Amino acid sequence: MWARISAGSVKLFLLALATGLLALACSDSSSSGSNAAWDDYGIPGPFGLEGPIGKADNAGVPSIGTEFDNSETQVWAVTNQWEDRTTAAAKKAGVAWGENSGLNWDEKYVAWITAMKKIPAKSYGDTFELMTPWGKTLPAPSLECAEVAIFMRFAFASWYGLPFYMTTTDEEGTRVYFGHFGARTATGRYKNTPLYKSQYKDYSNMPASQYQAAWPKDEKLRQKILHGGDDTSDVLAPGGTSGLYFDEIFLNKRVGHWGLLLLDYFGSANVANTRNTYNVKPDAVRTGDVLVERWQASGIGHTLLVKSVTALAEGKFDAQLASGSMPRRQPKWEDAIASKQTFTNEYTGGEGYVQFGGGLKRWRVAKNWSGKWTNTWMKADEASWINDVDTEKLKARPKQFESLLGEVPPEQLRDALVSIIADARNHLSNYPASCSARERRESAFRQLYQLNQDKFSLSNAQTDAQYRKIEDYAFAELVYDKSKTCCWNSTTADMHKIIMDYQQSLQQNACTPPVVFKASGGGAYKVFADYAKATGRADKWKAWSEDEPCAQKDVAEDTVAASSATPFCELTGGGGSGGTGGAGGAGGSGNTGGSGNTGGSGTGGTGNTGGSSGSAGSCVGHCGDSAAVPGSNPACYCDSYCTQNGDCCSDKVSVCG
Repeated sequence: MWARISAGSVKLFLLALATGLLALACSDSSSSGSNAAWDDYGIPGPFGLEGPIGKADNAGVPSIGTEFDNSETQVWAVTNQWEDRTTAAAKKAGVAWGENSGLNWDEKYVAWITAMKKIPAKSYGDTFELMTPWGKTLPAPSLECAEVAIFMRFAFASWYGLPFYMTTTDEEGTRVYFGHFGARTATGRYKNTPLYKSQYKDYSNMPASQYQAAWPKDEKLRQKILHGGDDTSDVLAPGGTSGLYFDEIFLNKRVGHWGLLLLDYFGSANVANTRNTYNVKPDAVRTGDVLVERWQASGIGHTLLVKSVTALAEGKFDAQLASGSMPRRQPKWEDAIASKQTFTNEYTGGEGYVQFGGGLKRWRVAKNWSGKWTNTWMKADEASWINDVDTEKLKARPKQFESLLGEVPPEQLRDALVSIIADARNHLSNYPASCSARERRESAFRQLYQLNQDKFSLSNAQTDAQYRKIEDYAFAELVYDKSKTCCWNSTTADMHKIIMDYQQSLQQNACTPPVVFKASGGGAYKVFADYAKATGRADKWKAWSEDEPCAQKDVAEDTVAASSATPFCELTGGGGSGGTGGAGGAGGSGNTGGSGNTGGSGTGGTGNTGGSSGSAGSCVGHCGDSAAVPGSNPACYCDSYCTQNGDCCSDKVSVCG
């Protein structure tokens, strides 16, 4: 039985509305424009989006000459090639492989990703422990989603002297290349980007005894941040930055400085670009691949790292994903059930979305072809490739994953969906403006409605009665491109408390529909700001800010998305709802309605086991169960996560400890 997931543990995905859960969004690039920190570099703005390359999407397109490798822009020297198996360096033992392993470097990259073990994240859920060649292991860094995938690839390449670059065009139409050779165009250094070789230190040749005794530090690097959102976390130190993290894992400090600039300007659209990755057939998926969700030509998308692939019987397999999000967090390691929801999402290049370039991708490898670096593929991988204009094969992949990935029993899927809902609420409790969390919650409810109808004979109203909470109405789903709230990433837990206190104040004398937290009355949030002031918390309320590019910033009123949720004040008036009996209304036993915890009198319950009237539920016999205690109304739990989710049964402590 799959364990119920902790609050926040399925924070990474929301499917497409038609199919279920959608992925948490991340930027096209972390930079929404020219940042003050990079002004001296002369970069004109966000890097451009590029479409399919068609016939050229095969073995690759040549880039810049290898003669630039040793220039002053060099970040690291190329000492190995991805196909190497028998060189002296390739035969050495490494961070996740033994001596004389016979693996090439791309296979070693897979071994490295696979070997990193699961650990509890600093804030919630599970992440992984980063392994370095220096004998240091650290909790994974807090990053946005595309940043995770890009970081993992360039870190490995830089540590082992492998060629790597990403390419795109800038706002002026200039093709740029960010790689081991620095930031360049076809003819020279790009704008005023650093001369990495001369400006920053490389301690890669330092003896192990020396760096183990005193790790070399670059104080300037330790102070640098990633832009496009908050870049502070407690992963290594309170208020630490990505610069501090990079300083702790790279002996070559040039990589740290260059890596921050790369992540500031390259995002999910650039990972989807077939000049940097290529499309892979579903049955060829492996650890280290990336899954990209694109639901629009420009704007935010989502990128997930394939963390593990495990073979099952009858040619099926389980695959697990990990990703960061916006705001930044440690990569969240999802279980196979949650991951399957994302693999089968049409946003991953499926029907209706294939033109946006999403889907399963594999990193290209840079090879020296006639004196020019060319992003191509490993020799063994050509048969796994799908051309980026073969739309029929590309859009078939989500449905192919449906049959290739392991089957999920309905009880497990229900538990996973309920956990997704709880996790979305948890995210909103910290970031109440989050539109992606609202969408994720409602998408999970839509799938839960269908599942409960098909497998448990429950109506939507019965599902709502059992699982809906007041905050689902206070933080109703908004239409992203018509709601300025969706661009506000800096809201806080204090603000969530103010909003919910206000909602509770409305319920003092009679049931009152909650007031949706959204912009209104000329784009303001006056009712909540006024309540904060009236309750002595004006200093806790933050004014709206454009925390990401926001075309809808001038709307006078946010748009609430259409919803099939039962009206809030109707949740408490019906008879017992079915399933496990009497959940959701004032569950009467038999035909006469009883008075329950949440409802008045009504018609008798239609549950499979008959409704008991508003039972509080007991943990006797249910300690550790991931499902709600049968018959509990409202639903309560006896697992290890109920305390943080706020849904423990009343006797949980006395019965389960």
